[in-house]
Amino acid sequence: MTTEPSEWIKSSYSTASGPDCVEVAWSKSSYSTADGPSCVEVAATTGTVRVRDSKDRQGPQLAFTPGAWAAFVTYASER
Repeated sequence: MTTEPSEWIKSSYSTASGPDCVEVAWSKSSYSTADGPSCVEVAATTGTVRVRDSKDRQGPQLAFTPGAWAAFVTYASER
């Protein structure tokens, strides 16, 4: 699986006047298609890998430790 950056999102903890803005780069899976049902995006931050449905960007997200995500990707790539 390869990924390409698709969107930067400012942290909800950031303020307009503060210097502590945090942004996350979401990457869409190379296996996703514009019209397909299996579109996912992934964002890696320190200590967490987040996954969301690219068709519902404001919807729920899953969060994994980097080790758990690596194990899942290895498992999935062998199937």
